[in-house]
Amino acid sequence: MRPCRNGYPCIQSFTFSAILSETPEIYGAEHLLTRRATTPEIGNKLLARVRWWEEYCVRQNAEMNNNPSAGNKAGGLTTILEKSLGAVAKSGSTNLVDVVEYGASVTAKGLTFMDTPGYDPVSATGQVAGGANVICFTTGRGSAYGCAPSPSLKLATNSGLWQRQEEDMDLNCGGIADGITDVETVGEQIFHMIIAVASGTRTKSEVHGYGQNEFVPWQIGAVM
Repeated sequence: MRPCRNGYPCIQSFTFSAILSETPEIYGAEHLLTRRATTPEIGNKLLARVRWWEEYCVRQNAEMNNNPSAGNKAGGLTTILEKSLGAVAKSGSTNLVDVVEYGASVTAKGLTFMDTPGYDPVSATGQVAGGANVICFTTGRGSAYGCAPSPSLKLATNSGLWQRQEEDMDLNCGGIADGITDVETVGEQIFHMIIAVASGTRTKSEVHGYGQNEFVPWQIGAVM
């Protein structure tokens, strides 16, 4: 293949499926996804999952729009809605082509939203069950999460984290916030890292042996 920008091989045609999850994490910003739905039915499927979570929280005496955690505040967030905006931003700008329930097979090409809790191991377990071959895990506070059996690319969202935990992070995306690079360039780096990992390159988590205990299926309701 002929070289493209930044010396990467130029891929002429590539069709893939991408999964965004963690329904409570998009609460308050779900309209940014529904407006990108390819059909009204798909948008309504997402809203139905949000309504389910609202009803679930009422039954559990919980809240969907509670205050940010201590870690969220330390990272600069002032409201939980700011966190939701960041969660939706991870989906990029492509159309929303499907919405599926937890662990369901993802068959559509393009962006699919999978209904999962916000807890990372449970969310990723559902994605892997749905067919995810590679997990792209963004972290700003330094989570040591690693996924198995699907490899997990750890993306540091700021350079300070990269400097502290470079041995556990696969890519420093902090150059965007630092103003020395742009989203398009980092997105291209992530894309080609996905291709490399899918072709056999080992992630940091795989090198360290992380992820063997991260299989955590979602258990809804009481466990007897």
